Amino acid sequence: MNAKPKAIGPIPAGYEARDGNLIIGGRSADEWVEHAGRTPLFLYSQSLLEQRMADLRAAMPERLRINYAIKANSFEPVLKLMSTLVDGLDIASGGELALVQQAGIDTARVSFAGPGKRDSELEAAIAARVTLNLESEGEAARALTIADRLGIAPRLAIRVNPDFELKGSGMKMGGGAKPFGVDAERVPALARHVIGAGADWRGLHIFTGSQALDAEALVEAQGNVLDLADRIAREADFAMPKLNMGGGFGIPYFDGDRPLDITRVGEALAERFASLPPSLEHAELFIELGRYLVGEAGVYLTRIVDRKVSHDETYLVTDGGLHHQLAASGNFGTVVRRNYPVAVAARFDAPPEEIASVVGCLCTPLDRLADRAELPRAEVGDLVAVFCAGAYGASASPSAFLGQGPAEELLV
Repeated sequence: MNAKPKAIGPIPAGYEARDGNLIIGGRSADEWVEHAGRTPLFLYSQSLLEQRMADLRAAMPERLRINYAIKANSFEPVLKLMSTLVDGLDIASGGELALVQQAGIDTARVSFAGPGKRDSELEAAIAARVTLNLESEGEAARALTIADRLGIAPRLAIRVNPDFELKGSGMKMGGGAKPFGVDAERVPALARHVIGAGADWRGLHIFTGSQALDAEALVEAQGNVLDLADRIAREADFAMPKLNMGGGFGIPYFDGDRPLDITRVGEALAERFASLPPSLEHAELFIELGRYLVGEAGVYLTRIVDRKVSHDETYLVTDGGLHHQLAASGNFGTVVRRNYPVAVAARFDAPPEEIASVVGCLCTPLDRLADRAELPRAEVGDLVAVFCAGAYGASASPSAFLGQGPAEELLV
């Protein structure tokens, strides 16, 4: 081992070895690849998805409702399963609305956030009884005009750009100038206008950030959200039918990351819910989660097609890469590239024997799935498993790059 190794992230709980092989959904990785007929392959574990939801329900106050943000993973079998486990779904485009409709899910359970909604998307959402989270006064005007033409009272909420952020979050979605939502001080006037125009008023959506592992930061942000919602409701003098408190729950990707203490978050929410102000005491209270619900339930399997040495460094060249796993390659918002959890599937419980970099098949130096990782020795034909692949893998990667095309996906 001449090269200095770089640590890999922690493999999520729930994965086991049988005769040395990685087991997912009761079968080995090799068996699933044989079943699918090819690699690369995303596998999503139904049992891990169900367990995550059960654990979350147990930790959160009974009153709290949970939405699934489908941008994390919109694979139809996963979408259908999640729709049976959550209280609602959040979308961010007309294309995602079409996916929900194709899956046969009741669109009255859906809310739609995101800047830059086209008129055609607004019309489709209004017609489908989707709740629109308005991102600006201009979007509100367009939605009301379209709804008037259709003869429908639109379901409208307002997305608030809060004057605070989620500390330590991977992506900050509030505080300061943002393309998302209406600045908090302008929300009361817009709310009064929307209600006065005859809309089916659905309350507020306040999203402060994502990928937080610090329970205390989340507790603080959620408390600030409740305080802000109360202030806006009192200033605008409206009843709060619904408050989407956003998400932000993170998962451990990298060495040193620790799982979020959801028990602490749930206890703090229960304490706040026990003494809500009059403006919120009858509101439906939601959080929306994507990555936290599905991320650790997914594994990306890619086959080694070449093993090579360059200047004393070993490279395991696979048939996958950043076109399916942009985030794992370090090119999806990461400032300093660090290794996701990876393993050699057929030697899942074997000790490391060498330092090797796992790279993809694309002709770019950005195509790297693991950098100088300590791994059991792997040969051509072996499968490499990349974990934490259930969120923002297939749904957030440039699968058309260099004509490679999408990976196979299975819910198992």
